[in-house]
Amino acid sequence: MSASGQKPTATRPSFWAFLKEVFNWYPSSYPVEERNGLKEDFGLYGDQLNYFNVCYYTAYVVFQVPGLLLMSRPKLARWLLPGLEVLWGICTFAQSRVTNVQQLYALRFLVGMLEAPVFAGTHFILGSWYSGPELFKRAGTWFICNPLGSMVSGYLQSAAYTNLSGVGDMPGWRWLFIIDGIFTIPVALIGFVIFPGIPDSPRPFYLTESDISLAKERARRAEIRRPGKLSLDVFKRSLKRWHIWVFIASYACMIISSYPASYMNLWLKAEGYSVTQINKLPTVIYGVQIVASWLGTTVAAIYPSWIVYTIATLGCLFSTLCMIIWNIPRGLKFAAWYILGLSGCLSPILYSTVNTIVKDDSEERALILGSMMTFGYSFQIWVPLLVFPTSGHYGAPQWIKGWPVAFTFYALLWGGFITALVLYRR
Repeated sequence: MSASGQKPTATRPSFWAFLKEVFNWYPSSYPVEERNGLKEDFGLYGDQLNYFNVCYYTAYVVFQVPGLLLMSRPKLARWLLPGLEVLWGICTFAQSRVTNVQQLYALRFLVGMLEAPVFAGTHFILGSWYSGPELFKRAGTWFICNPLGSMVSGYLQSAAYTNLSGVGDMPGWRWLFIIDGIFTIPVALIGFVIFPGIPDSPRPFYLTESDISLAKERARRAEIRRPGKLSLDVFKRSLKRWHIWVFIASYACMIISSYPASYMNLWLKAEGYSVTQINKLPTVIYGVQIVASWLGTTVAAIYPSWIVYTIATLGCLFSTLCMIIWNIPRGLKFAAWYILGLSGCLSPILYSTVNTIVKDDSEERALILGSMMTFGYSFQIWVPLLVFPTSGHYGAPQWIKGWPVAFTFYALLWGGFITALVLYRR
Protein backbone atom coordinates (compact mmCIF):
# COMPACT_ATOMS: atom_id res chain seq x y z
CA MET A 1 0.00 0.00 0.00
CA SER A 2 1.15 3.55 -0.64
CA ALA A 3 0.99 6.28 1.99
CA SER A 4 -2.34 7.41 0.52
CA GLY A 5 -3.85 3.98 1.28
CA GLN A 6 -4.22 3.01 -2.38
CA LYS A 7 -2.42 0.26 -4.22
CA PRO A 8 -0.07 1.43 -6.98
CA THR A 9 -1.64 0.71 -10.35
CA ALA A 10 0.14 -2.13 -12.18
CA THR A 11 0.50 -1.64 -15.94
CA ARG A 12 2.01 -4.13 -18.32
CA PRO A 13 5.51 -2.80 -19.14
CA SER A 14 7.41 -2.99 -22.40
CA PHE A 15 10.05 -5.71 -22.60
CA TRP A 16 12.83 -3.18 -21.91
CA ALA A 17 10.94 -1.72 -18.94
CA PHE A 18 10.31 -5.27 -17.74
CA LEU A 19 14.04 -5.98 -17.71
CA LYS A 20 14.67 -2.82 -15.71
CA GLU A 21 11.98 -3.65 -13.14
CA VAL A 22 12.99 -7.25 -12.42
CA PHE A 23 15.01 -6.39 -9.33
CA ASN A 24 13.16 -3.17 -8.50
CA TRP A 25 11.36 -4.28 -5.35
CA TYR A 26 9.92 -0.81 -4.69
CA PRO A 27 8.14 0.61 -7.75
CA SER A 28 8.91 4.22 -8.65
CA SER A 29 5.31 5.22 -7.94
CA TYR A 30 5.84 4.64 -4.20
CA PRO A 31 6.56 7.65 -1.95
CA VAL A 32 10.23 8.27 -1.13
CA GLU A 33 9.76 7.51 2.57
CA GLU A 34 8.69 3.97 1.63
CA ARG A 35 11.76 3.50 -0.60
CA ASN A 36 14.54 5.20 1.38
CA GLY A 37 17.86 3.30 1.48
CA LEU A 38 20.95 2.52 -0.57
CA LYS A 39 18.97 2.73 -3.80
CA GLU A 40 17.82 6.27 -3.14
CA ASP A 41 21.19 7.49 -1.82
CA PHE A 42 22.93 6.52 -5.07
CA GLY A 43 20.00 6.95 -7.42
CA LEU A 44 20.06 3.29 -8.42
CA TYR A 45 17.39 2.73 -11.00
CA GLY A 46 16.85 0.46 -13.97
CA ASP A 47 19.91 -1.37 -15.28
CA GLN A 48 22.09 -0.50 -12.29
CA LEU A 49 19.94 -2.65 -10.03
CA ASN A 50 20.39 -5.59 -12.39
CA TYR A 51 24.14 -5.04 -12.60
CA PHE A 52 24.53 -5.60 -8.85
CA ASN A 53 23.06 -9.08 -9.18
CA VAL A 54 25.00 -9.79 -12.37
CA CYS A 55 28.30 -8.83 -10.70
CA TYR A 56 27.60 -10.99 -7.66
CA TYR A 57 26.22 -14.10 -9.37
CA THR A 58 28.77 -14.04 -12.20
CA ALA A 59 31.63 -14.22 -9.69
CA TYR A 60 29.70 -16.72 -7.54
CA VAL A 61 29.20 -19.05 -10.50
CA VAL A 62 32.67 -18.73 -12.05
CA PHE A 63 34.64 -19.43 -8.86
CA GLN A 64 32.64 -22.43 -7.59
CA VAL A 65 34.55 -25.25 -9.28
CA PRO A 66 38.05 -23.76 -8.81
CA GLY A 67 37.25 -23.11 -5.14
CA LEU A 68 36.04 -26.66 -4.52
CA LEU A 69 38.99 -28.24 -6.30
CA LEU A 70 41.33 -26.16 -4.12
CA MET A 71 39.31 -27.31 -1.11
CA SER A 72 40.15 -30.91 -1.96
CA ARG A 73 43.88 -30.18 -1.40
CA PRO A 74 44.79 -31.19 2.18
CA LYS A 75 47.21 -28.32 2.84
CA LEU A 76 44.69 -25.72 1.65
CA ALA A 77 41.52 -27.26 3.08
CA ARG A 78 42.17 -26.03 6.61
CA TRP A 79 43.01 -22.42 5.76
CA LEU A 80 41.01 -21.61 2.63
CA LEU A 81 37.56 -20.99 4.11
CA PRO A 82 38.74 -18.91 7.11
CA GLY A 83 40.93 -16.86 4.77
CA LEU A 84 38.07 -16.23 2.37
CA GLU A 85 35.79 -15.24 5.25
CA VAL A 86 38.29 -12.67 6.55
CA LEU A 87 38.51 -11.10 3.09
CA TRP A 88 34.71 -11.27 2.82
CA GLY A 89 34.40 -9.36 6.09
CA ILE A 90 36.82 -6.70 4.86
CA CYS A 91 34.80 -6.26 1.67
CA THR A 92 31.64 -6.02 3.75
CA PHE A 93 33.15 -3.23 5.84
CA ALA A 94 34.26 -1.52 2.64
CA GLN A 95 30.69 -1.48 1.30
CA SER A 96 29.71 0.76 4.20
CA ARG A 97 32.09 3.46 2.92
CA VAL A 98 31.41 3.43 -0.83
CA THR A 99 30.91 6.80 -2.51
CA ASN A 100 29.75 5.76 -5.97
CA VAL A 101 28.04 2.92 -7.78
CA GLN A 102 31.23 1.71 -9.53
CA GLN A 103 32.76 0.88 -6.16
CA LEU A 104 29.69 -1.16 -5.29
CA TYR A 105 29.91 -3.12 -8.54
CA ALA A 106 33.53 -4.06 -7.80
CA LEU A 107 32.79 -5.01 -4.20
CA ARG A 108 29.74 -7.10 -5.14
CA PHE A 109 31.94 -9.03 -7.58
CA LEU A 110 34.56 -9.62 -4.87
CA VAL A 111 31.91 -10.70 -2.36
CA GLY A 112 30.53 -13.24 -4.84
CA MET A 113 34.03 -14.56 -5.57
CA LEU A 114 34.97 -14.92 -1.89
CA GLU A 115 31.64 -16.47 -0.93
CA ALA A 116 31.55 -18.94 -3.84
CA PRO A 117 33.08 -22.12 -2.31
CA VAL A 118 31.76 -21.68 1.24
CA PHE A 119 28.43 -23.54 1.02
CA ALA A 120 29.45 -26.53 -1.09
CA GLY A 121 32.93 -26.51 0.47
CA THR A 122 31.52 -27.03 3.95
CA HIS A 123 29.54 -30.02 2.69
CA PHE A 124 32.74 -31.37 1.11
CA ILE A 125 34.54 -31.07 4.46
CA LEU A 126 31.71 -32.87 6.26
CA GLY A 127 31.77 -35.64 3.66
CA SER A 128 35.50 -36.10 4.25
CA TRP A 129 35.01 -36.88 7.96
CA TYR A 130 31.59 -38.54 8.11
CA SER A 131 29.50 -41.01 6.18
CA GLY A 132 26.07 -42.59 6.30
CA PRO A 133 23.57 -41.61 9.03
CA GLU A 134 26.01 -39.40 10.92
CA LEU A 135 26.60 -37.33 7.77
CA PHE A 136 22.90 -36.56 7.31
CA LYS A 137 22.54 -35.28 10.87
CA ARG A 138 25.60 -33.05 10.70
CA ALA A 139 24.71 -31.64 7.30
CA GLY A 140 21.22 -30.82 8.55
CA THR A 141 22.54 -29.20 11.73
CA TRP A 142 24.94 -27.05 9.72
CA PHE A 143 22.25 -26.09 7.22
CA ILE A 144 20.19 -24.67 10.09
CA CYS A 145 22.55 -21.69 10.07
CA ASN A 146 21.31 -20.68 6.62
CA PRO A 147 17.64 -19.98 7.48
CA LEU A 148 18.65 -18.88 10.97
CA GLY A 149 20.86 -16.20 9.45
CA SER A 150 18.03 -15.10 7.16
CA MET A 151 15.64 -14.97 10.10
CA VAL A 152 17.99 -12.91 12.24
CA SER A 153 18.79 -10.59 9.34
CA GLY A 154 15.10 -9.71 9.02
CA TYR A 155 14.99 -8.51 12.62
CA LEU A 156 18.46 -6.96 12.33
CA GLN A 157 17.54 -4.99 9.24
CA SER A 158 14.39 -3.68 10.86
CA ALA A 159 16.30 -2.67 14.00
CA ALA A 160 19.13 -1.00 12.06
CA TYR A 161 16.81 1.13 9.98
CA THR A 162 14.77 2.04 13.04
CA ASN A 163 17.55 2.75 15.55
CA LEU A 164 20.73 3.52 13.60
CA SER A 165 19.59 5.67 10.70
CA GLY A 166 21.34 9.01 11.10
CA VAL A 167 23.74 7.84 13.83
CA GLY A 168 27.20 9.14 12.98
CA ASP A 169 25.61 10.93 10.03
CA MET A 170 25.20 7.58 8.27
CA PRO A 171 22.02 5.99 6.88
CA GLY A 172 20.86 2.64 8.20
CA TRP A 173 22.04 0.61 5.20
CA ARG A 174 25.68 1.60 5.88
CA TRP A 175 25.33 0.42 9.47
CA LEU A 176 24.07 -2.95 8.23
CA PHE A 177 27.36 -3.54 6.40
CA ILE A 178 29.32 -2.49 9.48
CA ILE A 179 27.33 -4.86 11.71
CA ASP A 180 27.85 -7.73 9.24
CA GLY A 181 31.59 -7.10 9.27
CA ILE A 182 31.69 -6.98 13.07
CA PHE A 183 30.06 -10.40 13.22
CA THR A 184 32.13 -11.91 10.41
CA ILE A 185 35.78 -11.11 11.01
CA PRO A 186 36.14 -12.40 14.62
CA VAL A 187 34.45 -15.69 13.70
CA ALA A 188 36.66 -16.01 10.62
CA LEU A 189 39.80 -15.43 12.71
CA ILE A 190 38.69 -18.12 15.15
CA GLY A 191 38.35 -20.39 12.12
CA PHE A 192 42.12 -20.31 11.59
CA VAL A 193 42.43 -22.03 14.96
CA ILE A 194 39.50 -24.46 15.05
CA PHE A 195 38.55 -25.22 11.44
CA PRO A 196 39.73 -28.83 10.91
CA GLY A 197 40.02 -29.05 7.12
CA ILE A 198 40.04 -32.72 6.09
CA PRO A 199 41.69 -35.65 7.90
CA ASP A 200 44.84 -35.28 5.75
CA SER A 201 45.18 -31.56 6.55
CA PRO A 202 47.65 -30.18 9.13
CA ARG A 203 46.40 -31.29 12.54
CA PRO A 204 44.55 -28.66 14.64
CA PHE A 205 45.68 -28.32 18.26
CA TYR A 206 42.60 -29.92 19.80
CA LEU A 207 43.04 -33.22 17.92
CA THR A 208 45.72 -35.73 18.86
CA GLU A 209 47.64 -37.94 16.49
CA SER A 210 45.47 -40.85 17.62
CA ASP A 211 42.34 -38.82 16.78
CA ILE A 212 43.59 -38.26 13.25
CA SER A 213 44.53 -41.93 12.90
CA LEU A 214 41.04 -42.90 14.06
CA ALA A 215 39.45 -40.47 11.59
CA LYS A 216 41.47 -41.94 8.72
CA GLU A 217 40.57 -45.47 9.78
CA ARG A 218 36.89 -44.52 9.97
CA ALA A 219 37.12 -43.06 6.46
CA ARG A 220 38.78 -46.26 5.24
CA ARG A 221 36.03 -48.43 6.74
CA ALA A 222 33.38 -46.18 5.18
CA GLU A 223 35.26 -46.42 1.85
CA ILE A 224 35.78 -42.66 1.67
CA ARG A 225 38.73 -42.28 -0.67
CA ARG A 226 41.52 -39.99 0.51
CA PRO A 227 42.66 -37.16 -1.77
CA GLY A 228 44.76 -38.16 -4.74
CA LYS A 229 46.55 -36.27 -7.47
CA LEU A 230 44.61 -33.33 -8.90
CA SER A 231 44.80 -33.22 -12.68
CA LEU A 232 42.59 -32.64 -15.70
CA ASP A 233 41.74 -36.34 -15.56
CA VAL A 234 39.16 -35.53 -12.89
CA PHE A 235 37.03 -33.87 -15.59
CA LYS A 236 37.45 -36.81 -17.96
CA ARG A 237 36.46 -39.51 -15.50
CA SER A 238 33.65 -37.45 -13.95
CA LEU A 239 31.98 -36.72 -17.28
CA LYS A 240 31.94 -40.45 -18.06
CA ARG A 241 29.86 -41.29 -14.99
CA TRP A 242 26.20 -40.50 -14.36
CA HIS A 243 26.77 -38.75 -11.04
CA ILE A 244 27.61 -35.26 -12.25
CA TRP A 245 24.75 -35.14 -14.76
CA VAL A 246 21.99 -36.26 -12.40
CA PHE A 247 23.12 -34.17 -9.44
CA ILE A 248 23.65 -30.99 -11.48
CA ALA A 249 20.18 -31.34 -12.99
CA SER A 250 18.64 -32.00 -9.57
CA TYR A 251 20.26 -28.94 -7.99
CA ALA A 252 19.19 -26.72 -10.89
CA CYS A 253 15.62 -27.88 -10.27
CA MET A 254 16.03 -27.01 -6.59
CA ILE A 255 17.23 -23.48 -7.33
CA ILE A 256 14.42 -22.75 -9.80
CA SER A 257 11.64 -24.23 -7.67
CA SER A 258 12.70 -22.57 -4.41
CA TYR A 259 12.96 -19.01 -5.75
CA PRO A 260 9.42 -17.78 -4.80
CA ALA A 261 9.64 -18.96 -1.17
CA SER A 262 11.90 -16.00 -0.30
CA TYR A 263 9.41 -13.35 -1.37
CA MET A 264 6.45 -13.65 0.94
CA ASN A 265 7.16 -9.99 1.76
CA LEU A 266 5.96 -8.98 -1.73
CA TRP A 267 2.58 -10.58 -1.07
CA LEU A 268 2.33 -8.94 2.35
CA LYS A 269 3.12 -5.56 0.80
CA ALA A 270 0.47 -6.08 -1.87
CA GLU A 271 -2.02 -6.97 0.87
CA GLY A 272 -1.31 -3.73 2.73
CA TYR A 273 0.49 -5.07 5.80
CA SER A 274 2.67 -2.69 7.84
CA VAL A 275 6.44 -2.43 7.36
CA THR A 276 7.01 -4.20 10.68
CA GLN A 277 4.73 -7.07 9.68
CA ILE A 278 6.39 -7.29 6.27
CA ASN A 279 9.77 -7.73 7.97
CA LYS A 280 8.67 -10.17 10.65
CA LEU A 281 5.91 -12.43 9.28
CA PRO A 282 8.13 -14.09 6.63
CA THR A 283 10.60 -15.17 9.33
CA VAL A 284 8.18 -17.98 10.20
CA ILE A 285 9.22 -19.64 6.93
CA TYR A 286 12.81 -19.64 8.14
CA GLY A 287 11.66 -21.15 11.43
CA VAL A 288 9.95 -23.98 9.54
CA GLN A 289 13.12 -24.45 7.47
CA ILE A 290 15.18 -24.77 10.63
CA VAL A 291 12.92 -27.45 12.08
CA ALA A 292 12.64 -29.25 8.73
CA SER A 293 16.40 -29.22 8.23
CA TRP A 294 17.16 -30.64 11.65
CA LEU A 295 14.24 -33.08 11.93
CA GLY A 296 14.24 -34.14 8.26
CA THR A 297 17.92 -35.05 8.18
CA THR A 298 17.64 -36.78 11.55
CA VAL A 299 14.79 -38.94 10.26
CA ALA A 300 16.67 -39.55 6.99
CA ALA A 301 19.50 -41.00 9.07
CA ILE A 302 17.08 -43.55 10.53
CA TYR A 303 14.62 -44.29 7.74
CA PRO A 304 15.16 -44.36 3.95
CA SER A 305 15.96 -40.85 2.75
CA TRP A 306 13.53 -41.11 -0.17
CA ILE A 307 10.61 -41.22 2.29
CA VAL A 308 11.61 -37.91 3.88
CA TYR A 309 12.28 -36.39 0.46
CA THR A 310 8.86 -37.47 -0.77
CA ILE A 311 7.01 -36.03 2.24
CA ALA A 312 8.82 -32.69 2.03
CA THR A 313 8.28 -32.50 -1.73
CA LEU A 314 4.57 -33.25 -1.39
CA GLY A 315 4.27 -30.38 1.10
CA CYS A 316 5.96 -28.00 -1.35
CA LEU A 317 3.79 -29.23 -4.22
CA PHE A 318 0.68 -28.60 -2.11
CA SER A 319 1.83 -25.06 -1.37
CA THR A 320 2.64 -24.22 -4.96
CA LEU A 321 -0.70 -25.66 -6.07
CA CYS A 322 -2.43 -23.31 -3.62
CA MET A 323 -0.50 -20.41 -5.13
CA ILE A 324 -1.46 -21.47 -8.66
CA ILE A 325 -5.14 -21.40 -7.65
CA TRP A 326 -4.41 -18.12 -5.77
CA ASN A 327 -8.00 -17.17 -4.86
CA ILE A 328 -8.09 -19.10 -1.59
CA PRO A 329 -8.81 -18.09 2.03
CA ARG A 330 -6.14 -15.86 3.53
CA GLY A 331 -5.41 -18.33 6.34
CA LEU A 332 -4.77 -21.11 3.82
CA LYS A 333 -2.45 -18.82 1.88
CA PHE A 334 -0.45 -18.08 5.04
CA ALA A 335 -0.25 -21.83 5.66
CA ALA A 336 0.90 -22.41 2.07
CA TRP A 337 3.71 -19.86 2.41
CA TYR A 338 4.87 -21.41 5.67
CA ILE A 339 4.67 -25.02 4.41
CA LEU A 340 7.19 -24.05 1.74
CA GLY A 341 9.66 -24.07 4.63
CA LEU A 342 9.64 -27.89 4.44
CA SER A 343 12.11 -27.42 1.60
CA GLY A 344 14.72 -26.80 4.32
CA CYS A 345 15.60 -30.50 4.42
CA LEU A 346 15.90 -30.98 0.66
CA SER A 347 19.32 -29.37 0.22
CA PRO A 348 21.22 -31.05 3.10
CA ILE A 349 19.78 -34.47 2.20
CA LEU A 350 20.78 -33.98 -1.45
CA TYR A 351 24.32 -32.88 -0.57
CA SER A 352 24.72 -35.73 1.91
CA THR A 353 23.59 -38.14 -0.78
CA VAL A 354 26.25 -36.78 -3.14
CA ASN A 355 28.90 -37.24 -0.44
CA THR A 356 27.69 -40.79 0.17
CA ILE A 357 27.43 -41.91 -3.46
CA VAL A 358 30.67 -40.29 -4.72
CA LYS A 359 32.78 -41.14 -1.66
CA ASP A 360 35.10 -43.29 -3.79
CA ASP A 361 36.66 -40.28 -5.56
CA SER A 362 37.55 -37.18 -3.55
CA GLU A 363 38.36 -35.00 -6.55
CA GLU A 364 35.21 -36.00 -8.43
CA ARG A 365 33.17 -35.28 -5.32
CA ALA A 366 34.64 -31.78 -5.11
CA LEU A 367 34.02 -31.19 -8.81
CA ILE A 368 30.39 -32.30 -8.56
CA LEU A 369 29.65 -30.20 -5.47
CA GLY A 370 31.15 -27.15 -7.13
CA SER A 371 29.42 -27.82 -10.45
CA MET A 372 26.05 -28.16 -8.71
CA MET A 373 26.41 -24.63 -7.36
CA THR A 374 27.82 -23.32 -10.65
CA PHE A 375 25.02 -24.55 -12.86
CA GLY A 376 22.31 -24.17 -10.25
CA TYR A 377 23.02 -20.51 -9.59
CA SER A 378 23.60 -19.76 -13.28
CA PHE A 379 19.83 -20.21 -13.55
CA GLN A 380 19.42 -17.66 -10.75
CA ILE A 381 20.88 -15.03 -13.09
CA TRP A 382 18.27 -15.26 -15.85
CA VAL A 383 15.28 -17.38 -14.77
CA PRO A 384 13.79 -14.62 -12.55
CA LEU A 385 13.91 -12.28 -15.56
CA LEU A 386 11.54 -14.53 -17.49
CA VAL A 387 9.52 -16.39 -14.89
CA PHE A 388 9.46 -14.33 -11.67
CA PRO A 389 9.23 -10.64 -12.65
CA THR A 390 8.27 -8.14 -9.98
CA SER A 391 5.80 -6.12 -12.03
CA GLY A 392 3.32 -6.45 -14.87
CA HIS A 393 0.54 -8.90 -15.56
CA TYR A 394 2.76 -11.90 -14.77
CA GLY A 395 4.55 -10.20 -11.88
CA ALA A 396 4.83 -10.77 -8.14
CA PRO A 397 3.32 -11.96 -5.98
CA GLN A 398 0.80 -13.94 -8.05
CA TRP A 399 3.37 -15.05 -10.63
CA ILE A 400 0.89 -16.53 -13.08
CA LYS A 401 3.74 -18.24 -14.93
CA GLY A 402 6.14 -18.59 -12.01
CA TRP A 403 4.14 -20.75 -9.64
CA PRO A 404 3.36 -23.45 -12.27
CA VAL A 405 7.08 -23.49 -13.14
CA ALA A 406 7.95 -23.92 -9.45
CA PHE A 407 5.44 -26.79 -9.19
CA THR A 408 6.99 -28.52 -12.21
CA PHE A 409 10.56 -28.21 -10.96
CA TYR A 410 9.70 -29.44 -7.46
CA ALA A 411 8.39 -32.59 -9.16
CA LEU A 412 11.51 -32.83 -11.33
CA LEU A 413 13.73 -32.38 -8.27
CA TRP A 414 12.04 -35.34 -6.60
CA GLY A 415 12.42 -37.37 -9.79
CA GLY A 416 16.13 -36.54 -10.02
CA PHE A 417 16.74 -37.54 -6.40
CA ILE A 418 14.92 -40.86 -6.79
CA THR A 419 16.81 -41.51 -10.05
CA ALA A 420 20.14 -41.04 -8.26
CA LEU A 421 19.18 -43.54 -5.55
CA VAL A 422 17.98 -46.12 -8.09
CA LEU A 423 21.11 -45.81 -10.24
CA TYR A 424 23.36 -46.06 -7.18
CA ARG A 425 21.65 -49.20 -5.90
CA ARG A 426 21.79 -50.84 -9.33
